[in-house]
Amino acid sequence: MPFRLKKYYFLFCLLFGVLGTAAQPDLRIELLNHNSHPGDTIFIAGSFNNWNPADPAYMLQEKNGKLSKRIKNLPAGVYEFKFTRGSWGKVQTKANGGGVENNLVKLTGDTTVQYEVKGWSDDFAAAPRQHTASGRVHIIDTGFYMPQLQRNRRIWVYLPKGYESNKKHYPVLYMHDGQNIFDDYTSGYGEWGVDECLDSLIAKGKPACIVVGIDNGPYRMNEYNPYDFDKFGKGEGDAYLDFLCNSLKPFIDHKYRTLPAKEHSIIAGSSMGGLISYYALLKRPGTFGKAGVFSPAFWTAPAIKALTDSLAPGLEGKLFFYMGELEGGTYVKDMETVAASLGEASKAMIYTVTDEEGRHNEQAWRKWFPEFYGFIMAEGFNQIVHLPEIP
Repeated sequence: MPFRLKKYYFLFCLLFGVLGTAAQPDLRIELLNHNSHPGDTIFIAGSFNNWNPADPAYMLQEKNGKLSKRIKNLPAGVYEFKFTRGSWGKVQTKANGGGVENNLVKLTGDTTVQYEVKGWSDDFAAAPRQHTASGRVHIIDTGFYMPQLQRNRRIWVYLPKGYESNKKHYPVLYMHDGQNIFDDYTSGYGEWGVDECLDSLIAKGKPACIVVGIDNGPYRMNEYNPYDFDKFGKGEGDAYLDFLCNSLKPFIDHKYRTLPAKEHSIIAGSSMGGLISYYALLKRPGTFGKAGVFSPAFWTAPAIKALTDSLAPGLEGKLFFYMGELEGGTYVKDMETVAASLGEASKAMIYTVTDEEGRHNEQAWRKWFPEFYGFIMAEGFNQIVHLPEIP
């Protein structure tokens, strides 16, 4: 018989699989060689302790000349971590001082893993970094004032090729964590490469758009969360959205040739930026009509599920959800639960990706950005999706 998802609802799940939960096993982490400094304490900072680089509960202990830490009763799942000597300025590196990917372990039962640390970041002079932003990227202002938060912020803009020589008006994509969008020089953990990606996609015939990058600041965990959270304090998400909608967007629409309607106003980000992007579509549906929700940190905002149930019936537009399975089964489930609830109750068109090998990093978001862009810029705002028949 023909099978079709609910009208206006499209769910695509790539290589979906979530680790099942079993009895809560123990994880023993052993450090065989650490090239450390005498007298320094070594810590584990990871997804199991909110990446605290000096958490006394995750300090390695020495026994019989071996450093180790036993973490008891962890839920089965995927965990990432790094070794530090008490701060992110003293984190493990490659032997030449280069950055290393997070250590990763899949935990299904009691497990012992062994590692070596080849070097520490503070033992190496900082390697000179190169600017990688293309000539299509400009900094509007290094201190754009945010009256709703009484702070200043650097703002970037990408203008597509041909903007200067034509009279076209363009959609606008607003992206958080602007330091990581265009330029490796300013990024903390690598850049998305949005400018190079769009140069290539537009050259191949994809619709063009303007991209606005908003830098994060020292209160990122507050600005990107609409709710208070015990660990990080008062949520400032509503004030941040007021800034986007009432200060920044009017400025952009006045200064550049934009298509200001919601159908052409897109918001996107990752982690906490994914959370605030999703919240923006729920709370400001008259301003933003499309969103890219990459690795959303819904764990910091449990109330987002109730808000989804409350506001979904009136929501339309397009949303792209991404999560890497290696980020952890709990986070995948959080995203899938929200996306499913939204799909059941709203008229939104939804594209959900769970990448079996995906992690929580810029490399993963860079990988999926072209897919997001192709979906979000496709013709039509809401349209019925016809799926093939299933025998």
